[in-house]
Amino acid sequence: MDKVTIHDLHRMKTRGEPISMLTAYDYPTALLLDQSGIDVILVGDSAGMVVHGFETTLPVTMDMMVMHCQAVRRGAKRAFLIGDMPFMSYQTSLEDARRNAGRLLVEGGMDAVKLEGGQHMAGTIRELVAIGIAVQGHIGLTPQSVSQLGGFKVQGKTVEAARQLLDDARALEAAGAFSMVLEAIPARLAELITRSVGVPTISIGAGAGCDGQVLVTHDVLGLFDRFTPKFVKQFANVADTMRGAFEMYQAEVRSRTFPGAEHQFTMPDDVWDVIQSELE
Repeated sequence: MDKVTIHDLHRMKTRGEPISMLTAYDYPTALLLDQSGIDVILVGDSAGMVVHGFETTLPVTMDMMVMHCQAVRRGAKRAFLIGDMPFMSYQTSLEDARRNAGRLLVEGGMDAVKLEGGQHMAGTIRELVAIGIAVQGHIGLTPQSVSQLGGFKVQGKTVEAARQLLDDARALEAAGAFSMVLEAIPARLAELITRSVGVPTISIGAGAGCDGQVLVTHDVLGLFDRFTPKFVKQFANVADTMRGAFEMYQAEVRSRTFPGAEHQFTMPDDVWDVIQSELE
Protein backbone atom coordinates (compact mmCIF):
# COMPACT_ATOMS: atom_id res chain seq x y z
CA MET A 1 0.00 0.00 0.00
CA ASP A 2 1.09 3.57 -0.63
CA LYS A 3 2.77 5.65 2.06
CA VAL A 4 0.30 7.75 4.09
CA THR A 5 0.89 11.49 3.66
CA ILE A 6 -0.41 14.71 5.18
CA HIS A 7 -2.63 15.11 2.11
CA ASP A 8 -4.18 11.71 2.79
CA LEU A 9 -4.97 12.74 6.37
CA HIS A 10 -6.58 15.98 5.22
CA ARG A 11 -8.65 14.11 2.64
CA MET A 12 -9.80 11.72 5.37
CA LYS A 13 -11.06 14.69 7.40
CA THR A 14 -12.89 16.07 4.36
CA ARG A 15 -14.52 12.70 3.66
CA GLY A 16 -15.38 12.11 7.30
CA GLU A 17 -13.22 8.97 7.38
CA PRO A 18 -11.80 8.44 10.91
CA ILE A 19 -8.01 8.44 11.27
CA SER A 20 -6.43 5.66 13.34
CA MET A 21 -3.31 6.43 15.36
CA LEU A 22 -1.35 4.43 17.94
CA THR A 23 2.04 4.72 19.62
CA ALA A 24 5.13 2.61 18.99
CA TYR A 25 8.62 2.71 20.44
CA ASP A 26 10.32 -0.31 18.86
CA TYR A 27 10.73 -2.23 15.61
CA PRO A 28 8.40 -5.22 16.21
CA THR A 29 5.49 -3.06 17.39
CA ALA A 30 5.90 -0.67 14.46
CA LEU A 31 5.97 -3.61 12.05
CA LEU A 32 2.73 -5.04 13.46
CA LEU A 33 0.98 -1.65 13.46
CA ASP A 34 2.00 -1.11 9.85
CA GLN A 35 0.77 -4.56 8.85
CA SER A 36 -2.54 -3.82 10.62
CA GLY A 37 -3.16 -0.73 8.48
CA ILE A 38 -2.87 1.90 11.23
CA ASP A 39 -2.76 5.31 9.53
CA VAL A 40 -0.44 7.19 11.89
CA ILE A 41 2.20 5.97 14.33
CA LEU A 42 3.30 8.31 17.10
CA VAL A 43 6.68 7.72 18.68
CA GLY A 44 5.53 9.30 21.91
CA ASP A 45 7.47 10.59 24.86
CA SER A 46 5.06 8.30 26.72
CA ALA A 47 7.92 5.84 26.20
CA GLY A 48 9.35 7.37 29.34
CA MET A 49 6.53 5.88 31.40
CA VAL A 50 5.52 2.68 29.59
CA VAL A 51 8.98 1.58 28.42
CA HIS A 52 11.49 3.18 30.81
CA GLY A 53 9.37 3.20 33.98
CA PHE A 54 9.56 6.93 34.77
CA GLU A 55 6.76 8.50 36.79
CA THR A 56 6.20 11.18 34.11
CA THR A 57 7.36 11.97 30.58
CA LEU A 58 9.69 14.74 31.77
CA PRO A 59 12.96 12.74 32.03
CA VAL A 60 12.81 11.70 28.37
CA THR A 61 15.75 13.08 26.34
CA MET A 62 16.28 13.83 22.68
CA ASP A 63 18.77 10.97 22.38
CA MET A 64 16.16 8.57 23.74
CA MET A 65 13.56 9.85 21.30
CA VAL A 66 15.91 9.58 18.33
CA MET A 67 16.72 5.97 19.24
CA HIS A 68 13.03 5.02 19.51
CA CYS A 69 12.23 6.85 16.27
CA GLN A 70 14.96 5.00 14.39
CA ALA A 71 13.62 1.64 15.56
CA VAL A 72 10.06 2.53 14.53
CA ARG A 73 11.18 3.82 11.15
CA ARG A 74 12.83 0.47 10.42
CA GLY A 75 9.59 -1.33 11.14
CA ALA A 76 6.98 0.95 9.53
CA LYS A 77 6.99 1.70 5.81
CA ARG A 78 3.37 2.75 5.15
CA ALA A 79 2.11 4.66 8.19
CA PHE A 80 2.69 8.37 8.65
CA LEU A 81 5.29 8.73 11.42
CA ILE A 82 5.30 11.46 14.06
CA GLY A 83 8.03 11.94 16.66
CA ASP A 84 7.28 13.60 19.98
CA MET A 85 9.53 16.48 20.98
CA PRO A 86 10.47 15.85 24.63
CA PHE A 87 10.33 18.35 27.46
CA MET A 88 12.78 21.26 27.12
CA SER A 89 13.76 20.30 23.58
CA TYR A 90 11.74 23.17 22.09
CA GLN A 91 10.68 25.48 24.95
CA THR A 92 14.09 27.04 25.55
CA SER A 93 14.66 28.79 22.22
CA LEU A 94 13.70 28.72 18.56
CA GLU A 95 17.22 27.58 17.75
CA ASP A 96 16.81 24.56 20.01
CA ALA A 97 13.39 23.85 18.54
CA ARG A 98 14.71 23.91 14.97
CA ARG A 99 17.75 21.78 15.78
CA ASN A 100 15.87 19.16 17.78
CA ALA A 101 12.94 18.91 15.39
CA GLY A 102 15.45 18.47 12.61
CA ARG A 103 17.08 15.61 14.49
CA LEU A 104 13.80 13.70 14.67
CA LEU A 105 13.44 13.98 10.89
CA VAL A 106 17.06 13.55 9.80
CA GLU A 107 18.33 11.06 12.41
CA GLY A 108 15.04 9.54 13.50
CA GLY A 109 13.44 9.25 10.08
CA MET A 110 10.14 10.82 11.12
CA ASP A 111 7.67 12.47 8.74
CA ALA A 112 6.63 15.10 11.30
CA VAL A 113 7.06 16.20 14.90
CA LYS A 114 4.56 16.85 17.69
CA LEU A 115 4.85 19.48 20.40
CA GLU A 116 2.59 20.53 23.24
CA GLY A 117 1.02 23.91 23.89
CA GLY A 118 -1.52 26.39 22.60
CA GLN A 119 -1.19 30.02 21.53
CA HIS A 120 2.15 30.47 23.29
CA MET A 121 3.63 27.78 21.01
CA ALA A 122 2.23 29.22 17.77
CA GLY A 123 5.43 31.15 17.06
CA THR A 124 7.55 28.04 17.45
CA ILE A 125 5.26 26.05 15.16
CA ARG A 126 5.38 28.84 12.60
CA GLU A 127 9.19 28.83 12.64
CA LEU A 128 9.38 25.05 12.19
CA VAL A 129 6.84 25.04 9.38
CA ALA A 130 8.77 27.86 7.67
CA ILE A 131 11.84 25.62 7.33
CA GLY A 132 9.84 22.67 5.99
CA ILE A 133 9.08 20.69 9.15
CA ALA A 134 5.54 19.34 9.50
CA VAL A 135 4.18 19.93 13.00
CA GLN A 136 1.30 18.38 14.90
CA GLY A 137 0.01 20.43 17.83
CA HIS A 138 -1.28 19.13 21.16
CA ILE A 139 -3.73 20.99 23.41
CA GLY A 140 -5.92 20.22 26.40
CA LEU A 141 -4.20 18.00 28.92
CA THR A 142 -0.52 18.39 28.05
CA PRO A 143 1.50 15.80 30.01
CA GLN A 144 4.70 17.85 29.96
CA SER A 145 2.83 20.54 31.93
CA VAL A 146 1.05 18.15 34.27
CA SER A 147 2.46 19.78 37.41
CA GLN A 148 1.27 23.20 36.31
CA LEU A 149 -2.15 21.77 35.45
CA GLY A 150 -2.46 20.20 38.90
CA GLY A 151 -2.41 16.60 37.69
CA PHE A 152 -4.03 14.52 34.98
CA LYS A 153 -7.35 16.37 34.87
CA VAL A 154 -9.97 17.06 32.22
CA GLN A 155 -9.45 20.47 30.60
CA GLY A 156 -11.92 23.03 29.24
CA LYS A 157 -14.72 22.54 31.77
CA THR A 158 -15.34 26.25 32.41
CA VAL A 159 -16.45 28.94 29.95
CA GLU A 160 -13.08 30.66 30.15
CA ALA A 161 -11.12 27.43 29.74
CA ALA A 162 -13.28 26.30 26.82
CA ARG A 163 -12.78 29.63 25.03
CA GLN A 164 -9.05 29.32 25.64
CA LEU A 165 -8.94 25.90 23.99
CA LEU A 166 -10.88 27.17 20.97
CA ASP A 167 -8.45 30.05 20.64
CA ASP A 168 -5.51 27.65 21.05
CA ALA A 169 -6.78 25.39 18.28
CA ARG A 170 -7.31 28.27 15.87
CA ALA A 171 -3.86 29.66 16.70
CA LEU A 172 -2.19 26.32 15.96
CA GLU A 173 -3.96 26.04 12.63
CA ALA A 174 -3.03 29.63 11.73
CA ALA A 175 0.60 28.89 12.60
CA GLY A 176 0.65 26.02 10.10
CA ALA A 177 0.11 22.89 12.22
CA PHE A 178 -1.12 20.12 9.90
CA SER A 179 -3.17 18.50 12.68
CA MET A 180 -3.61 18.59 16.44
CA VAL A 181 -4.13 16.18 19.32
CA LEU A 182 -6.96 17.05 21.71
CA GLU A 183 -6.41 15.37 25.09
CA ALA A 184 -8.86 15.01 27.97
CA ILE A 185 -11.37 17.54 26.68
CA PRO A 186 -15.17 17.23 27.05
CA ALA A 187 -16.59 15.52 23.96
CA ARG A 188 -18.95 18.35 22.94
CA LEU A 189 -16.17 20.93 23.15
CA ALA A 190 -13.78 18.72 21.16
CA GLU A 191 -16.42 18.27 18.47
CA LEU A 192 -16.89 22.05 18.30
CA ILE A 193 -13.13 22.55 17.97
CA THR A 194 -13.06 19.93 15.21
CA ARG A 195 -15.73 21.82 13.27
CA SER A 196 -13.91 25.12 13.87
CA VAL A 197 -10.59 24.14 12.29
CA GLY A 198 -9.71 22.90 8.84
CA VAL A 199 -7.02 20.45 9.93
CA PRO A 200 -7.54 16.98 11.40
CA THR A 201 -8.09 16.67 15.14
CA ILE A 202 -7.02 13.50 16.92
CA SER A 203 -8.75 12.57 20.16
CA ILE A 204 -7.20 11.00 23.20
CA GLY A 205 -9.98 11.21 25.73
CA ALA A 206 -11.79 13.88 23.70
CA GLY A 207 -14.70 11.83 22.41
CA ALA A 208 -15.88 10.44 19.11
CA GLY A 209 -16.48 13.77 17.40
CA CYS A 210 -12.84 14.32 16.44
CA ASP A 211 -11.36 13.33 13.08
CA GLY A 212 -9.36 10.48 14.57
CA GLN A 213 -8.37 8.60 17.69
CA VAL A 214 -5.04 7.84 19.36
CA LEU A 215 -4.17 5.69 22.36
CA VAL A 216 -0.96 4.45 23.91
CA THR A 217 -0.41 0.94 22.57
CA HIS A 218 0.63 -0.40 25.97
CA ASP A 219 -2.79 0.69 27.30
CA VAL A 220 -4.58 -0.96 24.39
CA LEU A 221 -2.77 -4.23 25.07
CA GLY A 222 -3.06 -4.16 28.86
CA LEU A 223 0.71 -3.88 29.31
CA PHE A 224 0.72 -0.81 31.55
CA ASP A 225 -1.13 -1.19 34.83
CA ARG A 226 0.16 1.72 36.92
CA PHE A 227 -3.07 3.57 36.12
CA THR A 228 -5.76 3.38 33.43
CA PRO A 229 -7.38 6.64 32.29
CA LYS A 230 -11.16 6.65 31.80
CA PHE A 231 -10.75 7.14 28.05
CA VAL A 232 -8.71 3.96 27.57
CA LYS A 233 -10.31 0.81 26.19
CA GLN A 234 -8.24 -2.32 26.70
CA PHE A 235 -8.58 -4.38 23.53
CA ALA A 236 -6.47 -7.29 24.82
CA ASN A 237 -4.78 -8.48 28.00
CA VAL A 238 -1.35 -9.30 26.68
CA ALA A 239 0.16 -8.99 30.16
CA ASP A 240 -1.61 -12.14 31.34
CA THR A 241 -0.53 -14.01 28.21
CA MET A 242 3.09 -12.95 28.66
CA ARG A 243 3.07 -13.71 32.38
CA GLY A 244 1.67 -17.16 31.70
CA ALA A 245 4.35 -17.85 29.10
CA PHE A 246 7.12 -16.72 31.45
CA GLU A 247 5.82 -18.91 34.26
CA MET A 248 5.58 -21.91 31.93
CA TYR A 249 9.13 -21.28 30.71
CA GLN A 250 10.46 -21.15 34.25
CA ALA A 251 8.63 -24.34 35.20
CA GLU A 252 10.00 -26.23 32.20
CA VAL A 253 13.54 -25.00 32.79
CA ARG A 254 13.42 -26.11 36.41
CA SER A 255 11.92 -29.49 35.51
CA ARG A 256 14.42 -29.92 32.65
CA THR A 257 11.63 -30.52 30.15
CA PHE A 258 12.98 -27.58 28.15
CA PRO A 259 14.99 -27.73 26.04
CA GLY A 260 13.72 -30.97 24.52
CA ALA A 261 15.49 -33.01 21.89
CA GLU A 262 13.81 -30.99 19.15
CA HIS A 263 15.47 -27.80 20.44
CA GLN A 264 19.04 -29.14 20.55
CA PHE A 265 21.80 -29.54 17.98
CA THR A 266 23.44 -32.90 17.31
CA MET A 267 27.04 -33.93 16.58
CA PRO A 268 28.09 -36.74 14.20
CA ASP A 269 28.81 -39.92 16.16
CA ASP A 270 32.30 -40.38 14.74
CA VAL A 271 33.25 -36.84 15.78
CA TRP A 272 31.80 -37.39 19.22
CA ASP A 273 33.70 -40.67 19.62
CA VAL A 274 37.02 -38.90 18.92
CA ILE A 275 36.28 -35.97 21.23
CA GLN A 276 35.04 -38.23 23.98
CA SER A 277 38.08 -40.45 23.84
CA GLU A 278 40.41 -37.44 23.98
CA LEU A 279 38.60 -35.96 26.97
CA GLU A 280 38.67 -39.26 28.82
